[in-house]
Amino acid sequence: MRDWIRSPSGNGNGSGNGSGLTIESTQGVERPFRAGYVLLARSGDLAERARALDALLADCTVCPRECRVDRRVELGVCATGADAVVASYSLHFGEEPVISGRRGSGTVFLANCNLRCAFCQNHDISQRPSDFVGHEIPDETLAALFLDLQDRGAHNVNWVSPSHQVPQLVRALAIAAARGLVIPIVYNSNGYDSVEVLRLLDGVVDIYMPDLKFADPATGRRLSGIEDYPVRARAALTEMHRQLGDDWVLAPDGALQRGLLVRMLVLPEDLAGIEDSLSWVARALSPRVAISLLAQYHPAHRARSTGDFPELGRRISDEEWRAAVATLGRHMAGDRHHVQG
Repeated sequence: MRDWIRSPSGNGNGSGNGSGLTIESTQGVERPFRAGYVLLARSGDLAERARALDALLADCTVCPRECRVDRRVELGVCATGADAVVASYSLHFGEEPVISGRRGSGTVFLANCNLRCAFCQNHDISQRPSDFVGHEIPDETLAALFLDLQDRGAHNVNWVSPSHQVPQLVRALAIAAARGLVIPIVYNSNGYDSVEVLRLLDGVVDIYMPDLKFADPATGRRLSGIEDYPVRARAALTEMHRQLGDDWVLAPDGALQRGLLVRMLVLPEDLAGIEDSLSWVARALSPRVAISLLAQYHPAHRARSTGDFPELGRRISDEEWRAAVATLGRHMAGDRHHVQG
């Protein structure tokens, strides 16, 4: 077991008393907010969802790769077995303001990935599976990790890159919910998600925060190793929107408790296809779906270390950023969008 799994502070044993629960107002009645999975846990449905998800590992269709391997005994593209593999966890203050809030987001960075992005800014944990061999953790440890983040005051438990480890996460969530976990779950994914899996997460996840990386299949194939990224990601976002719509539930302190927030990273040479993606979101989902437009691209991983991606060898220009912001203004409505400063 890796050292970081030990609780940095607090006992992580499930008291949940330090969660700093916020208040949701319903028809003038103030009541403590409870995440959707709390009711599912009480009814027994959360445990049933965990079993249904776990069954997918035997002939793996957990993500759109559909490797069809038995992850209890062999590995697929994500190089992750049947137990959780966590790279790190902490209170994180660098997410969008509605996610980090004042007390921080309880980020759980899952190791490995189902994509092979040439420009991945977290490549040290997503693209080096050999670094995590033998570092699997049991469900009880993962549950204690969730509870520790709640005890430390996190606004939410933020599953970062969860698409290939959903069964493990929901198994642990069922344990943590029985021990007092009540804060929202953030599903912070690359967008390459299985619709079947997302349907099993209906009512489990409170906040969906997917990427929408590319609009062009050829770009997806070249930069992430998969040609079907646009169609798969759009299907996933359609399901997320079906579950949560374009409304938000906010705590009195402004932290998001329930809702959909779509991230778009602006790439050089318009490789992300921002215009096409925003047009699709506005037309197929709603112009009021909240967008987080990100300017933080910098050459990393293979985009930096090889000469294979010359178009990715620089940061975006001021002109490219202004064009993306103007595109957001043309296609989207409402005042919940986040434009990175």
